[in-house]
Amino acid sequence: MTWFNEWAADFAETFTRCFLKENRYKLLLEGIGVTIKVSLLAVIIGIMIGLLIALCNLSKKKLLRFIGGLYTDVIRGTPSVTQLMIIYFVVFATVNLDKWIIAAIAFGINSGAYVSEIIRAGILSIDKGQTEAGRSLGLNGYQTMTRIIIPQAIKNIFPALCNEFIVLIKETAIVGYVGLMDIQKAGDFIKSATFEAFMPLIGTAVIYYVLIKILTLILSRVELRLRKSEMR
Repeated sequence: MTWFNEWAADFAETFTRCFLKENRYKLLLEGIGVTIKVSLLAVIIGIMIGLLIALCNLSKKKLLRFIGGLYTDVIRGTPSVTQLMIIYFVVFATVNLDKWIIAAIAFGINSGAYVSEIIRAGILSIDKGQTEAGRSLGLNGYQTMTRIIIPQAIKNIFPALCNEFIVLIKETAIVGYVGLMDIQKAGDFIKSATFEAFMPLIGTAVIYYVLIKILTLILSRVELRLRKSEMR
């Protein structure tokens, strides 16, 4: 067992040097906070934009369909890192906003294109008879959509929205391009300071995994409650 003792001692020494020495673990804690803030705000913006674009794509007006289609096509056809840098260094170059807010806006705009397709598919999955029933009750198009169609569609699109949120968290690993200290950037900083690659990279991977696992469990519980309410 000598080899194991040597490996354990080396592992402990590397762990201490990477995370405990000079309190480098605080960089990772700061990175977790940044990642969570950016992701939460981005998903809110993404859902708002996604709903708006989905309604544009479902509209009978050609102009609205053109706008919705153009937005979806452009956003889905360009890399998210390029969009982030355009929004940060061009669009908001002269605007006094916190970096994490600008990053959240960029990711929200990116996510909105994918969320719009999720919402559009969810709305189309609702039987047309539901719309006819709403109109027969005297509801206008807006009331029918917000009171009858969308509440039913939410249950269908919730799993896909959860998946989009999970993907969004992992995509935020590129915010280091605009100087934000997220989880990945913190790991890169530790790697540069200690000249150790394995421990910081594994550490960031574990943190991302734990965050996403916790989120998955929470969202699964919410989805289960939605399904139970549907069966009543």
